[in-house]
Amino acid sequence: MSVLTCLWLEDFSDRHSDDFWEDAGAVSLWRAPAMPAFEVQPLPAEAHEGSVARFACKISANPPAVITWELNRTALPTATDRITALPSGVLQIYNVQPKDAGNYRCVATTPANRRKSAEASLTVLAASATKSFQKPAIVAGPQNMTASLHQTVVFECLATGQPKPIVSWSRLDHKSIDVFNTRVLGNGNLMISDVKAQHSGVYVCRATIPGTRNFTTAMATLLVLAPPSFVEWPESLTRPRAGTARFACQAEGIPAPRVTWLKNGRKIHSNGRIKMYNSKLVINQIIPEDDAIYQCLAENSQGSLLARARLTVVLSEDRPSAPCNVHAETMSSSAILLAWERPLYNSDKVIAYSVHYMKAEGLNNEEYQVVIGNDTTHYIIDDLEAASNYTFYIVAYMPMGASQMSDHVTQHTLEDVPLRAPEISLTSRSPSDILVSWLPIPAKYRRGQVVSFRLSFRRSAESAVQAVELPGSTYEHLLRNLNPDTVYLVRIAAATRIGWGEASLWTSHRTPKATSVKAPKSPELRLEPLNCTTIAVKWQQDLADTAAIQGYKLYYKEEGQQESAPTLLEASVLTHTISGLDPRRKYHVRLLAYNSLEEGYQADQTVSTPGCVSVRDRLVPPPPPPHHLYAKANTSSTIYLHWGRPAFTSAQAINYTVRCNPVGLQNASLVLYLQTSETHLLIQGLEASTRYEFAVRLHVDQLSSPWSPVLYHTTLPEAPSGPPLGVKVTLIEEDTALVSWKPPDGERTAVSRYTILYASRKAWIAGEWQVLHREGTITMALLEHLLAGNVYVVQIAASNEAGEGPFSSAVELAVSPNEMSESNQRPKRLDSAGAPETAPSGYYPLDQKSMTGIIVGVCIALTCILLCILILIYRSKARKTSASKSLPPGSGPRPRGNLSSAGAGEVGKSVEGIAENEEALLPMMAGNSFLDAKGGTDLIINSFGPITKSSSKKKWAFFQELRKGKLEEPQKQCAQAACVYQAGAAVLYAEGQPCGAAEPGYQAGYGMAADTEHSANSEGSHDTGDSGRFSHESSEELPLSVGAGASSATSVSWEGPDMHVPPTCPVLSASKEPPDQRPPSPLRLPPPGQN
Repeated sequence: MSVLTCLWLEDFSDRHSDDFWEDAGAVSLWRAPAMPAFEVQPLPAEAHEGSVARFACKISANPPAVITWELNRTALPTATDRITALPSGVLQIYNVQPKDAGNYRCVATTPANRRKSAEASLTVLAASATKSFQKPAIVAGPQNMTASLHQTVVFECLATGQPKPIVSWSRLDHKSIDVFNTRVLGNGNLMISDVKAQHSGVYVCRATIPGTRNFTTAMATLLVLAPPSFVEWPESLTRPRAGTARFACQAEGIPAPRVTWLKNGRKIHSNGRIKMYNSKLVINQIIPEDDAIYQCLAENSQGSLLARARLTVVLSEDRPSAPCNVHAETMSSSAILLAWERPLYNSDKVIAYSVHYMKAEGLNNEEYQVVIGNDTTHYIIDDLEAASNYTFYIVAYMPMGASQMSDHVTQHTLEDVPLRAPEISLTSRSPSDILVSWLPIPAKYRRGQVVSFRLSFRRSAESAVQAVELPGSTYEHLLRNLNPDTVYLVRIAAATRIGWGEASLWTSHRTPKATSVKAPKSPELRLEPLNCTTIAVKWQQDLADTAAIQGYKLYYKEEGQQESAPTLLEASVLTHTISGLDPRRKYHVRLLAYNSLEEGYQADQTVSTPGCVSVRDRLVPPPPPPHHLYAKANTSSTIYLHWGRPAFTSAQAINYTVRCNPVGLQNASLVLYLQTSETHLLIQGLEASTRYEFAVRLHVDQLSSPWSPVLYHTTLPEAPSGPPLGVKVTLIEEDTALVSWKPPDGERTAVSRYTILYASRKAWIAGEWQVLHREGTITMALLEHLLAGNVYVVQIAASNEAGEGPFSSAVELAVSPNEMSESNQRPKRLDSAGAPETAPSGYYPLDQKSMTGIIVGVCIALTCILLCILILIYRSKARKTSASKSLPPGSGPRPRGNLSSAGAGEVGKSVEGIAENEEALLPMMAGNSFLDAKGGTDLIINSFGPITKSSSKKKWAFFQELRKGKLEEPQKQCAQAACVYQAGAAVLYAEGQPCGAAEPGYQAGYGMAADTEHSANSEGSHDTGDSGRFSHESSEELPLSVGAGASSATSVSWEGPDMHVPPTCPVLSASKEPPDQRPPSPLRLPPPGQN
């Protein structure tokens, strides 16, 4: 037999007939069926040398045929890297060469037959016509495929470009591709063997030019069919007679399985007692015959599955009779009052009543049950639909069982206004009309019979509204005589016999332009909710439309929100899925075709998403939301989000929806919704330095959880893209320069630190920089210890936690000896704007703001100086007046002996006199006298008294006159000047008068305010290191005001070069060791600040 078969293949290899075994009749009388014709045959093609070529053929045979290829009627070798033959019947030739030219055909072979396709020629063009660079393009992309379990699937991806692009694959849901069951065929085709349910998804092919960001993508969906599998099995029950039994059975599979119920192997038919709905079996008023085995049969195109459960009926003879005199009364459009009387038999044993109700119209209506106590005989059912008939009955329960059903009563709810407006669709047939169409309102929201529609429309720029009322049986209307290229707003309302319902929100539609003669017509749009968060958009272009179509633009928005950015779709795509929506929301979808010339007529339609409720039991609560949300910013545009999965009793597949939007976003259409099956997600494409809010919800078994608590997180700032601006360097001292700058440009650029590099030219050439760092809020720094005769180079860069920005252009600063001698008078400044080249030597340019500041400062300084002079003149006059009042007329100098023989009482009187005139007498000391209240280093005290340095630089007549006036003061006050201040171990002694004569409690009452301030400034200047220093030499020019503790108002003159000591005044001396002729009782004053 095998030898004859081989001979037949050789003899009939070139024949196209469908006959089999004609010459072997003696061997076998069986005649094989003919192989069908090719559905797709190869077509002639042209290709440039070095590019790609492709042929395809397709045939349907059972068993499936094996496809091989021939070139010029010779078997084509496919074991090379350039040629790939896919199992689907596609031939790919990479890097086409002249020897590849010829005639190609495919050969389909089965175990019993063989068929050859028509031939197609390949023409190879010269390579000179190709470009040096060509963007990537996908010549043949993947196609949507449906496969059964354990089959093999091949996604094709053939790309061209110059240089040769690299092809990669990924999943749209960011899941990893199964590396164990997938491999790449040729130069980019993806083959998945032994497909499973988890392989279902959208696969993305990406072709990228190496080393560039030029890429293109194509995607296709793989749907893996699966046989039914149970996720909920029916459980065996034991119920009393007249009770109620409920069996639940839930199955899943692709396609969705159909569930059928059997009783002891026979199909169950619904009747008044037995109901089947939503894969559930409900048996009311159980009778003994209901005791049986019940089977749940789930089946689809891939197989079937059976589950079973047992119902055991418990019999009891001591049951109450049924409730009697049941009657119902309509209360409103959603409520009916039900009342009854107690059972006539064993009513005292009733422990509860069960109220049963269902819709009276239709088959397999779901029955609802409410259990109430035995203390009432009426109940109001208030969750009914308007304008509907309902059937009610009552059952009484006792511990041993339930009564029979009461009589059935039927009652009708009242009508009400429609709960929802119709969902409308808007299209244009010409530039001057709009066709408005709508679907009937679902009965659940209609709440009665619709008798009228009111269609309102207006221009978007006007407030005047036109309205048209239409009969309730009308479902479309054409608005005529409209303006071309104008946006119109349309809405609709419906009315029952009770009244008008709420109108829909305005839906916008732009009429086409009057010149749009070649624009594509509006497509026929259909919207279908797939679940509570997903809408399927389908459309069909008018076959009579001859306009060229380049693609489609799809817009959508939630009603009342702003429209999202358009989704661009290819011309061959006629379906699209919108996900990440909210349940029970109305959405407006707009679609239009476009070409290279203009956009086509648009189609608008609205659709409502359903609520996320359980299909098994409307009383099943939703699953809990994800918990423990955690976010971490990776870069300025990405945030990593992680959350925890709630605990479930069953290991079911869970999907998550992640909601992401900036905080304070007003446009709800810009909210980002992402789908994933993992408990983490990397969110990309975010704005830098922006605060986002995140929330996650899960979907399991057609149930959706609430949104998780909102989590807030901020993206990292962008690294500074530019250098600091306006860099300026100013020489403020002979070895110190001040550098200042402005922050870099960028609203979202946050700076946390500045880096200042500076070095002399020699060090700069050697790459040796000195580095300073300043906080991001500081825009200036001091460059110290600069060396004369060098030119310094300064550069500044800004940085933050995201990275460091570029350095500014180099700014030079010349430090020369000539400039150092004049640095305090003429500071030198260089900046990045090139000012040093244009400014005269020794000066730097001043802008208008600087000049204004200098003028204002000079004016304020002159005003202060004038005020000080006036105050000094006024006080000088006041001192003279006070001094004349404090001395009695005719008092003259006292001899030395009088002073030494003064008693303690006289000293006390003199002290009291001084205290009374302390304010007038305090400034009476000579202007060049210096008394250091803190024991400072500028105080020099010898045996003749304190000596101060005299300044020969400036002598003012004003202070000379003041000195003369003080020398003429009465000399009786010199006695109190003998007891002066002691600092440290130095003691002040009075020659000729013992200090012990002073009052014990009399201490230094006046400090040296002017000197204290000067000392603080001079000490602080050594620490700052900036231009605000004071030298000790500069203190010589300052007029010092002094005050002595015991003699702050005396006319004591300290010995010095320009001073004269009156002979009658005691001379003070200071030493650490008292002189030989020490006064008997020296006075030691405490340090300043002690009491």
